[in-house]
Amino acid sequence: MKHKNSKNNFKLAILATGIVFGDIGTSPIYTIREVFSPKYGILLNINNLYGILSTIFWLLIIVVSIKYVFVMLNANNKGEGGLMALLALISRHYKKENFIKISITTLAIFGAALFYGDGFITPAISVISAIEGLTIASPIFESYTVPITIIIVTLLFSIQKKGTTLVGIFFGPITIVWFLTLGFLGILQIITNPQILLALNPFYAINFFINHHIIGFVALGAIVLAVTGTEGIYTDMGHFGKKPIRIAWFFLVLPCLILNYFGQGALLLSNANYIDHPFYNMVPNWALYYLVGLATVATIIASQAVISGTFSLTRQAVQLGFFPRLNIIHTSDQEQGQIYIPFINWVLYICVVALIIIFENSSNLAGIYGIAITGMMTIDTILLFFVLWKVWKMKLFFSIFIFIIFFTLEIILFTSNNLKVLNGGWFPILVGIFVFLIFTTWKKGRAISSKFSDSKGLKLESFIKSLAKFPPVKVDGTAVYLCSNNTIVPHALLHNLNHNKVLHNRNVLLSVKITNDPYVDAELRCKYNEINDSFKQISIFYGYKESMDIPKELETNQKLLKISFDNLSTSYFFSRQTIIPKFGYGMAIWREKIYTFLYRNATSVTTYFKIPINRVIELGTRIEI
Repeated sequence: MKHKNSKNNFKLAILATGIVFGDIGTSPIYTIREVFSPKYGILLNINNLYGILSTIFWLLIIVVSIKYVFVMLNANNKGEGGLMALLALISRHYKKENFIKISITTLAIFGAALFYGDGFITPAISVISAIEGLTIASPIFESYTVPITIIIVTLLFSIQKKGTTLVGIFFGPITIVWFLTLGFLGILQIITNPQILLALNPFYAINFFINHHIIGFVALGAIVLAVTGTEGIYTDMGHFGKKPIRIAWFFLVLPCLILNYFGQGALLLSNANYIDHPFYNMVPNWALYYLVGLATVATIIASQAVISGTFSLTRQAVQLGFFPRLNIIHTSDQEQGQIYIPFINWVLYICVVALIIIFENSSNLAGIYGIAITGMMTIDTILLFFVLWKVWKMKLFFSIFIFIIFFTLEIILFTSNNLKVLNGGWFPILVGIFVFLIFTTWKKGRAISSKFSDSKGLKLESFIKSLAKFPPVKVDGTAVYLCSNNTIVPHALLHNLNHNKVLHNRNVLLSVKITNDPYVDAELRCKYNEINDSFKQISIFYGYKESMDIPKELETNQKLLKISFDNLSTSYFFSRQTIIPKFGYGMAIWREKIYTFLYRNATSVTTYFKIPINRVIELGTRIEI
């Protein structure tokens, strides 16, 4: 998407503020309080306060501003970002399956799997941290924090099936009010203690870690909370473009975040007793309920962005062959990116509620937050190296130099967060490993199934020649056979001919191919090859972010394909496979059983490709893996 004028960029910047920066914008609610939590052993004194604020400031500058906003936004795949886009971008430069390509693919898929761990934690910690502000106004709310949070989360997940169009209209303006409030509250406190701005000097950050060694290293697990949500800057760029995101970050989000963090620091200089919740203590009691209400809405927006991102990532994984077909519902006729996946929605909901019940407050949740995020950051940096070197053709020395700067910082952040493993940090790691297992098992299972089918299949060229010698009885109409290999006769075609002893006048061997691009231009959508009067080969190409509708594409391209696809005279034939796990054939038997389970519970091809169910004929076949 090209954004031609500044007015359009400004509008997109407003929208981007809500979607892209919702998560990182709620971090001030709990970050400073968590850093000085007793479990990290950091005493609240002027040197430590300056050191923490200086570290937060330079993390926002180096990791967010320089790496993501400046560099990563340029590493896009035709305007799309995210790990899947990064993988597709790099894959073009590694045609053969060698060690490097396999390693890059494995890293990218594991990074994508880690996103799900983040998806579970973000709604839980964001909403509960907002509701905890009520306990500052009145202790009576303390026992109601968890129930209120669960009610809000339940409502949030319940409205997902309605789509986010109407709510999305208010995302940008509300989030702008939120950031302006953050900045305003910070300014009020900084005016009273302007010396807090000395913490902008990186010397204080360096000195903090020199003096604290191991304790400072451990504290990074809490400091990193200030940059949670950073991955969304890159993942959601396709919705808005680079320039609007950069405008929103540098002119609104970054200044307001810095002002609020330093404002909390100024408050603590005045009264260290406010450390129990410095964010909410920045306002007088009469304004507290208004701030809690605004914070709640802001955290809902942040949660919505993560939920929508999880839906989007899941669809991409399905398209690229890493996840079973799922029922994907489009909630908008205008925006194909607005989707709802019921299975993912309710799995997320159950896990979020479980986390809220188990961990009870934002401080406990903060103890498991950060591992998935820093893991994704580190993987982004590794893949960025290959973009710099292979895609942008930068000299190897400079590529390594840039890589070392970002990687050194992020591997330290990642390592410090792994100290949380025994205190619940195992959860996002376990989620990441589980999703990674599903991704790789499904991918390998499909490859084994295809190899088995091809080995038992009949060559198309030989089949066509045999039909010329021994022509079967023909019936009127068009038969569409879905195939993955256009050199092999589809099993459904052989079964139909063997059992029904007839062949349609027009037979279309249809293959659906997913490209490494997010979207495919209309003129490149279909490729057509006429074998003879009775057989045609058609390939339909989709991008990994597009929705698939086979009848619509066939009808749209009737002139190009030179075939009339009338719903009343067109039949779709599919081979319904029965997977039989077999010891020692392709994968470990336990993985084969997982693949079999996934296959049996995948959404039907008919639903996935939006084919009228009354025009579908399924013929069974057995496959051993």
